[in-house]
Amino acid sequence: MNKKSVHQFDVQKMNGESMSLREFDNKVLLIVNTATDCGFTPQLKELESLRRDFAGEDFEILAFPSNDFGGQEPREGNAILEYCVLNYDVHFPIFDKTRVRGNYAHPLFKFLSDKKLNGHVAAAPRWNFHKYLINRQGEVIDFFYPFTKPNSSKLRKRILHQLKQEII
Repeated sequence: MNKKSVHQFDVQKMNGESMSLREFDNKVLLIVNTATDCGFTPQLKELESLRRDFAGEDFEILAFPSNDFGGQEPREGNAILEYCVLNYDVHFPIFDKTRVRGNYAHPLFKFLSDKKLNGHVAAAPRWNFHKYLINRQGEVIDFFYPFTKPNSSKLRKRILHQLKQEII
């Protein structure tokens, strides 16, 4: 397994089951740390719009709720999922609440934010809705700060570019 790939990690689903990110092999991913009580929370609607725009393509959005910034994710478990579905009609995977920064960060987020580990990007989340773009091989290729909206032309162009890359 490629040690520079997100596919080496297992993550926790809302129901408590472990899931390997290998299930997303050969897909372009946008990994986002989210929160339901944040000023950026309306980006959930834009993320869902982005998911719909690329439906049928090898593209997935993976959301990881986090309470690491200002206590802006007070909900737990299914309450997070229900909020996102009822208020923003979200249909992309939302995983269990996850630590995304500091010593207790999930290994996936330590990997995403450390260039020594991922080989390309040195950018720890500074707030909710930090976005990481992952290529088909599971490599971190870019990141976007929370103020970069999911529907921005910059982000859309980077996703399209990755989708056009051949599957290895």
